[in-house]
This record gives sequence, C-alpha cells and structure tokens, in this order.
Amino acid sequence: MILLDMKSRVPIYEQLYQSILRLSALGAMLPGEQLPSVRALAQELGVNPNTVQKAYQLLEHDGYICSVPGKGSFLCDLGGEAAKKKREAEQALRQAVRGALDSAVSPEEIRSLVEQTLTGGEAK
Repeated sequence: MILLDMKSRVPIYEQLYQSILRLSALGAMLPGEQLPSVRALAQELGVNPNTVQKAYQLLEHDGYICSVPGKGSFLCDLGGEAAKKKREAEQALRQAVRGALDSAVSPEEIRSLVEQTLTGGEAK
C-alpha cells in the first residue's frame, strides 16, 4: 500500500518513488508485476497525474521499472545499475552503523533510529 504524507516537506513524487522501492524490497511487488497506470494511481492517491508520471520516469531512469508502450509500466528485475545502487546503499548503511557505534551510539538507539526512519517518524 502506498502512503503519502501531504504535510511532509519531501515532494510527493519522491515519496511515491520511495514507496514503490519499499514495496519492491519488502516483496509486496514482484519483478514483472505491472504497476497501476499513471491516471489510475493519481486518482487513487488524489494527486496530479504529472506527479505520478515524474515518479515513474525517475524509477525508469534508475532502472527499477520498465515501460512497454501500449502495455504499461512493470517492475524490473534488480539487475545491472539497480543492483549496483542497492549494494552501494547497503555498504553505506553498514559504514554509518559502524560510525555510530564508534561514536558511542548504542545498538538500541541505532535500531530505534532505523525504525523511525522506516516508518517515517522523526528522530528524538
């Protein structure tokens, strides 16, 4: 399920981009699965179709979705550039955790911050 925070300072298209990536990472959307049409998703979320189109264009540019003319947009298999970006993000996360531990941030605090980030909450 795609949730948007209309009060957030994060642009709607970026929230949509991240939501689709999150659904893919969690296995809620599988490679080859068709995404809703731009119009259908815009209507469902109550946003401008141009906003959805921008998110889809970024996802396609970054290799996460593939558009087939006349058929729609589909979630791509995470190969090539997308897999490379995922590995880089995992490595950056590991380095950040090591840096936090070296700076006396407790494992519980790290878990709490990660959970807050995943749920969109603010850090204390």
